[in-house]
Amino acid sequence: MNAGLYFITYVSLLVFGAAVAVRFLRIRRYPLNVRWEIYPIPHEGERSRYGGSKLEETDWWTRAHKPDYGMELKFMFKEMILIKGLWDHNRALWWRSFPFHFGLYLIAVFIALLGLSALMQLAGVNFDLKAGGAAAAFAVVTTAIGLSGLLLCAIGCLELLQARATDPNLRPYTNFSHFFNLLFILTAVLLTLGVWVAGDTTFASLRGYIAGLLTFDRAAPAPGAMAAAAIVAGSLLIAYIPLTHMSHFFVKWFTWHRIRWDDEPNVRGGRIEVMIQKALQYPVSWQGKHIRGDGKRTWADVAVEDYKEQG
Repeated sequence: MNAGLYFITYVSLLVFGAAVAVRFLRIRRYPLNVRWEIYPIPHEGERSRYGGSKLEETDWWTRAHKPDYGMELKFMFKEMILIKGLWDHNRALWWRSFPFHFGLYLIAVFIALLGLSALMQLAGVNFDLKAGGAAAAFAVVTTAIGLSGLLLCAIGCLELLQARATDPNLRPYTNFSHFFNLLFILTAVLLTLGVWVAGDTTFASLRGYIAGLLTFDRAAPAPGAMAAAAIVAGSLLIAYIPLTHMSHFFVKWFTWHRIRWDDEPNVRGGRIEVMIQKALQYPVSWQGKHIRGDGKRTWADVAVEDYKEQG
């Protein structure tokens, strides 16, 4: 049984890594985005507090500017962990979305702590609560974080399912995949909670499974049926997430750094000039009279066309 579970988890992790890498590289190769040029931009530091930027300086493009990465990280923390944008613009939905996302973050911490405790177990550390000591306390903290994350995520899933099904404002933006994704996550979460309900109060079976996974120990005790079901569901979910729109957990980096915050100057002979020259060679298929795209003319042709001839 262990060999089959190991295979599912290994393949799922491989799919996850490959999917993230492929999508990341594909997005990096996309054509140059049209910039937002909406201020403030966090990396402008103190200037961002009033909407200012380096554009206030004369000949700003001739001088080097060091981004304020601290302000960027502060913004990213508020947006990724606290979902500040949703709090500001749709607070009713925030109360449903925040438990879901924060629960997922706690689950990620829980998995990391289980992995760490699995390594410690391989080194001979005993996590039996009856033995007491620091290891037992570590197991209790890990369990508390795991249960908190699982419960918050489950509540968030149910709240979001209800919102997707009943909120007329969300209906135009809802399709089958949204319900499927939430139900998939909810299933994996409930199965993992079932491990604790079934009597594994410190998730020792999951810790033991990870230890066996790290060493491919097929002789390790097989997890119970509930734990095995949770492992399969969790593994498949890990493989599935980067194949869907839920990949926004890392795609947001491009949204911020390559669209919303990109203020790199276009200097002669620079990277951006090369990208613009390449983009100008793309064929135009727009049918508007002001463009007259036929699939053969390029954007460079359109850019130099004398529109006065069109009246």
